[in-house]
Amino acid sequence: MTQTSVQAPAARAASAWRRMWLWATAHAVDDLYQGLVPACVPYFVLDRHYGYVAASGLTMAAALGSSIPQPFIGLAVDRFRLGWLAAAGVALAGLGLGLSGLVEPYPVVWALVLLSGLGVAMFHPAAGKGARETAGDSATAMSVFAAGGSVGFFLAPVLATPVLIAMGVGATVLFIPPALLVAFALLRNRPPARAGAAGTRAGTDRWAPFMVLTGIEVVRSVTFFGVLTFIELFWIRHLDAGRGLAGAALACFLVGGVAGTLLGGRLADRMGLVRTVQIGGLLAIPALAGLRLLPGPCLPMLFAVLAGIAVNIPFAVLVKLGQDYLPNRPGTAAGVTLGLGVSVGGLAAPVLGVTAEAYGPQGVFTVLCLVPIAAVALGLFLPRK
Repeated sequence: MTQTSVQAPAARAASAWRRMWLWATAHAVDDLYQGLVPACVPYFVLDRHYGYVAASGLTMAAALGSSIPQPFIGLAVDRFRLGWLAAAGVALAGLGLGLSGLVEPYPVVWALVLLSGLGVAMFHPAAGKGARETAGDSATAMSVFAAGGSVGFFLAPVLATPVLIAMGVGATVLFIPPALLVAFALLRNRPPARAGAAGTRAGTDRWAPFMVLTGIEVVRSVTFFGVLTFIELFWIRHLDAGRGLAGAALACFLVGGVAGTLLGGRLADRMGLVRTVQIGGLLAIPALAGLRLLPGPCLPMLFAVLAGIAVNIPFAVLVKLGQDYLPNRPGTAAGVTLGLGVSVGGLAAPVLGVTAEAYGPQGVFTVLCLVPIAAVALGLFLPRK
């Protein structure tokens, strides 16, 4: 055996990890713009004097743009060669969100946030398919890609809160350049199309368990977006904290999300995909209860981290498991689990907004403590591979 033949697998592995880190970075930038929507909501409330329902409508606009088109985009990704789609998507996501803070009329703001969501819808199926081809059968590698999205959500309040406090919602324009830079990097590093891939069947698609999995992802999404949208207002209006501390609470939840996503991949490789999904659902209930019930602005911070971990443990696992259930449609599976299932929770934001109008942000968190019970129940019906 020659030295070249020994080095070749290592070189291929190193190249695959470089591609995975590019996908993870692109995912982080793309989901930065999803995270900026709830990060900006309190400032639209405070600076533009939007009501809870109107503010929640912005979250709904992002969810509509990113959720409804994703299954159809996923079908297109599986059928056609659309290697440019991820780059175009992240560029549109950044431009729509970046311009939303510069305009005054609410309908125009809403439309720009909708376009930003559409950009997210364009990115996820193409990126999910490309990441799966790079990761192979490794849940840990797939969790790196998924964790990129969690990092983007985390960076949103960390980067946005100081500039929004100092400059108001017009500061969203400062977040356009990262989208354009990442779009350029993706276009420059597009892998060649895999010959014959479209005609190769990888196994039997199992739609029944995939639909159960989608239900779990929707429940997880409602929980995640509910916390994301109202945690700052919970700290400000219920716990009597300042804006800075409220932004720190959101950051704590999202830091936990990054850790939970990476932890979920590790657990899945050791304990199995289905069991990891079930564990995440069970742990979310006490974590959210502690966040809701503990007094003071500081002690609940710990449970904000724990809630982020628990809610995100199943994140990457659901993406990989969905592609395992639909081995012939990786783009479609990613469009649903990574895209529609993640963002559709934003469609529940106006319902939670009505709850907040009637009972305050604390009422929203009372409801969110009960939502993961549905994920636990659905998890019992997931078949192991």
